[in-house]
Amino acid sequence: MAIVLKKGQKIDLTKGNPGLKKIKLGLGWDTNSFDSGNDFDLDVSVFMVGNSKRVEHDEDFIFYNNLKHTSGAVEHLGDNRTGEGDGDDEEIIVDFPAMPNHIERIAVTVTIYEAEERRQNFGQVSNSYVRVLNTADDEEILRYDLGEEFSVETAITVCEIYKYNGEWKFSAVGAGFEGGLESLCRNYGLSV
Repeated sequence: MAIVLKKGQKIDLTKGNPGLKKIKLGLGWDTNSFDSGNDFDLDVSVFMVGNSKRVEHDEDFIFYNNLKHTSGAVEHLGDNRTGEGDGDDEEIIVDFPAMPNHIERIAVTVTIYEAEERRQNFGQVSNSYVRVLNTADDEEILRYDLGEEFSVETAITVCEIYKYNGEWKFSAVGAGFEGGLESLCRNYGLSV
C-alpha cells in the first residue's frame, strides 16, 4: 500500500527499498469548469540541480523540448496538451544508477503554458497529485495530493528528490510561483 504524504513531509526512497533502481513519477490534474476561452496545457519540467543549488548545465533541464537527459538518468515520457482522461497526465522516469555524480537534487515542477495570455492559474486546477512507482513492478510507493491552496500561481514546484548520505529521498514541496516557467528557470539558475 502506498504512503500518502502531506506538504512538507519527506520520506526515504532507496534506503527503505534497497532494490529500487528506477522510479516513475506520475503527475495528474483536472481543470475546473471555469472557461477562460482556451484549453489548459500544463507542462511538467525537471530541474537537475548540483552542489551549487542551481542547474549547472543546460542539458540538466528536462522539459517538453528536451525530453531526455544525455545520461539517460531522467526521461520525460511526453507532453500531454489537454490533461483529459483518467490517470497520470505526464510521466517522468528517474534512473538512480545512471544519475550523474554532480546531480544532488531533482526538482519536479508543473507550469501552465501561456498562462498569462490565456488568463489561467492554478486556482482553476484541481485534483493535482504526484505519485512514485517502482518501475520493476509498477507498485505505487507513495502519493502526494497537492490540495486546492493555489490561487494566482502559474508554476508549482511539486516535489524534490534529493540525495542524502548516498541515499535518495522524496520531499513533498508544493510551493507556488507567479511568472510561470520563466520564474522557475530563474529560481534554479537558468537564464531565459
